[in-house]
Amino acid sequence: MTIHYTALTGALAAQTALAAASHNIANVMTPGFTRQGALFAAVGPFKGGVAATGGGVSVPALLRFSDGYKNMQMWQANAELGRYNTSQPYMKQLEQVMGDDGSSLNSGLDLFFNALNAASVDPTSAPLRQQVITSAEALAQRFNNLNQVLNNQRASVAQQRTASVAQVNSLSAEIADLNEKIAATRATGINPSSLMDARDLKIDALSNLVGLQVVEQADGSASVSLRSGVPLVAGSLAATLSTVNNPDGSQTLKLAFASESFTVTQGNLGGQLGGLDEFERTVLKPVIDDVAALAEEIATRVNTQMAAGFAMDGTPGTDLFQFDAASTGLLKVVNGLLGEDLAFSSDPTKPGNSDNLQALIGLRDQPLTVPSLGTVRLGDIYTQIVGRLGTQNQQARAAHDTARTVRNQAEESWKSTSGVNTDEEAINIVQYQQMYQANMKVLAVSNELFDTTLAMFG
Repeated sequence: MTIHYTALTGALAAQTALAAASHNIANVMTPGFTRQGALFAAVGPFKGGVAATGGGVSVPALLRFSDGYKNMQMWQANAELGRYNTSQPYMKQLEQVMGDDGSSLNSGLDLFFNALNAASVDPTSAPLRQQVITSAEALAQRFNNLNQVLNNQRASVAQQRTASVAQVNSLSAEIADLNEKIAATRATGINPSSLMDARDLKIDALSNLVGLQVVEQADGSASVSLRSGVPLVAGSLAATLSTVNNPDGSQTLKLAFASESFTVTQGNLGGQLGGLDEFERTVLKPVIDDVAALAEEIATRVNTQMAAGFAMDGTPGTDLFQFDAASTGLLKVVNGLLGEDLAFSSDPTKPGNSDNLQALIGLRDQPLTVPSLGTVRLGDIYTQIVGRLGTQNQQARAAHDTARTVRNQAEESWKSTSGVNTDEEAINIVQYQQMYQANMKVLAVSNELFDTTLAMFG
């Protein structure tokens, strides 16, 4: 009976191991599948209904080849990749628009000051004076077009952030539901590996949206929180993230968990939400502020200089530009202004005097102060804004390439532990088949011995 019991347990264990290896091979192409293996444990031989030490084998559980550290490395790499994937299209579009000659503020400034220079040849020429107004209108239109692009980008960022928040809430709820099923399944003694694979895939998708911290619990569930420690999922409970629109056009993230409410700090979010915040805060908002400051400075400096001169009829000069920071139309030429109204002369009795016109031309070389650049020559401000944007874009592209490489390496590292190797599984199948056949042969011999023993008493 001891021989029979030992061989029977061996055959059953081999069957379980064969099933696990076959299951692995069948799921070699299943995304997120974590390979499994039989855990063998020695048991005692059968003696009078009691197991004693020295024989037999059992499979008390199937092993799930999962490394929490490698999982976390893969999720962190995905958060960085999501961060740069999200900001890259915005930065590329912004660099292309601001660098294009057709929309460049530098080209508009060149045309405006060229028109002023041309008018200095004959300050009384009506066509030359009208050309100054025309070039001023074209310059204002360039400012307004660029400002519209910037505002459209900010609106797009807000829309994408809102959509990403909805995805975060959906995935968090699904992870919480899978946590509950995993804990219940494990409590009944059933292998929850497939549920854990599905849960880990959801966490991976969530990590692309926002940086995470994940802690596995004793019941098989996973607690998920933001990098700041604010909880997203705890057991079967999921938080709800929301966006709040502020008067200045920015957005604040709020998180509700159970009866608590948190304001989410957006400085180190990671993932797509972190990428959107970083782009808006460090790239888009400074450009918006700088373009508005440049428009305001041009309007103020030109209008101030115009006020110091006199028009063709000897009346004091009037404003050329109007600036409105609260509107998408940042800059415009004063309605109804005519060429003869331009105050080019410094002497009300001499319409042909061009002293004030020369002072207007000299504005291009005057220093101006803008928020993120400090004091810069007016003619160099836009060049420096575009140059800074190009540097930021180049750095972001390099960081994106690095993030892609790190993610690929993290996936390969995960596969080395959790992925299915068909060659390895084929070898396991051969070994388990041999194990099964050997134990069945022992069972056959045991049956023959038993029959022979019974025949002796026949």
